[in-house]
Amino acid sequence: MKPATTQENAVVAVFARHQDAEEAVRKLASGGFDMTHFSIVGKGFHSEEKVVGFYNSGDRIKFWGKNGAFWGGIWGLFFGGIFLTIPVVGPVMVLGHLAAMVVAAVEGAIVFGGLSALGAALFSIGIPKDSVIAYEQAVKTDQFLVVAHGSADEMERSRVILEASQPTRVDLHENLKAQGSGTGHAA
Repeated sequence: MKPATTQENAVVAVFARHQDAEEAVRKLASGGFDMTHFSIVGKGFHSEEKVVGFYNSGDRIKFWGKNGAFWGGIWGLFFGGIFLTIPVVGPVMVLGHLAAMVVAAVEGAIVFGGLSALGAALFSIGIPKDSVIAYEQAVKTDQFLVVAHGSADEMERSRVILEASQPTRVDLHENLKAQGSGTGHAA
């Protein structure tokens, strides 16, 4: 007997300002959402003459860079994160469920033709390649992504909250099947 495939939806919101992305994330957290299904991605800093880096201090992160207060302030809302330089995209911070998938893509566990590690992680949860390319471009131009995946009801509720937080774009991707092996969730 074949195992049943679970259909999920995903919502991706693009924010021009980190303040709007942070407001959206905080509204989602206070709205009772399971934050293990959410991620935030962005760079929004340039490191030409200043040190950029981070370290863990208990349950908090200390981050140096243009948006250090932003990243440090929301670190505790997510479960895990990664800071790395992705070729073509640049230095990127990924907090939440996508972080482990980005690591897997960097390590070669997931490869999808022509996509960066970030793109491969987004594609692995079932987001169409044309949308992935647009999201990579948004991050490359210092915008922020708030990414969620889950049941249709939960994603519809999250879409409403995200739309009320000043995004430049919000997309609902319905009836996704994870690409590659596994379910598309971080382990």
